[in-house]
Amino acid sequence: MLPYETMSEAAAALGRNLTAGETLWFHYTAAMPDYYIYYLTIVILFVVFSLVPLPFIVVELCFPSIISSFKLQPKTYLPFSSILHCYFSILRILILHVGPIQLFSYPVIKLIGIRTGLLLPSLWEIGLQLLVYFIVEDYVSYWIHRVMHHGWQHEKIHKVHHEYTAPMGFVAAYAHHAEVFIFSVPSFIGPAIVPGHMITFWLWIILRQMQGIEAHCGYNFPFSPTKVIPFYGGAEFHDYHHYIGGQSQSNFAPVFTYCDYIYGTDKGYRYYKAHISKI
Repeated sequence: MLPYETMSEAAAALGRNLTAGETLWFHYTAAMPDYYIYYLTIVILFVVFSLVPLPFIVVELCFPSIISSFKLQPKTYLPFSSILHCYFSILRILILHVGPIQLFSYPVIKLIGIRTGLLLPSLWEIGLQLLVYFIVEDYVSYWIHRVMHHGWQHEKIHKVHHEYTAPMGFVAAYAHHAEVFIFSVPSFIGPAIVPGHMITFWLWIILRQMQGIEAHCGYNFPFSPTKVIPFYGGAEFHDYHHYIGGQSQSNFAPVFTYCDYIYGTDKGYRYYKAHISKI
């Protein structure tokens, strides 16, 4: 909730007129409690998980020949019933687990200093903070993911995510409820280190989930704009992790590839690529 009753009061406090973005933000948040603003994150997650994977799914089901040359596992096509099962499982996860995590994490958001004020962040601030969030989350998740592939934590928890050896977009969120909670923790570490505006936090949530969906889409599109991002793994890198099964000891990093290269967990992937190139 903003401490101004009118836009003129807000402009006087800022010492200038409001920008178009600030005007929109004022109309949306002026009389809205901060926890209502934060709870919009639940809606954002639902929309992203429901809509972003759909183009890949629709084209694969209705026009498979159009993108078949880009499919990473061309001999494997999931039936519609399997796709529906995955999606409704995700809905259950969102309602029973992700939703409550968001509801009860509001005090954490306030504690780490995510702001909802009228002075909106610049593009430079947003970009630099997002970079920190991605790097920090990627490094922490690499080690969590690596640990999850050993012992009981794999057999009892992480094994669920690997039920799909040929993933598609919805599989990004398909996991055991304990894993949903475990992997949600790294998402808060970056914002805790470099707290920003709620808008930046929403962009972080949206982009990270979109990245996860792309990594699980099952297709390697050479024209994807993510190809220009340094050390970006993408679908080809993560698809191999699913292809060789739940006992995989390779390709643990969720976004970038540098951790796997540094710690030597990319050797199987590099051998596989070399072998395929010879064929």
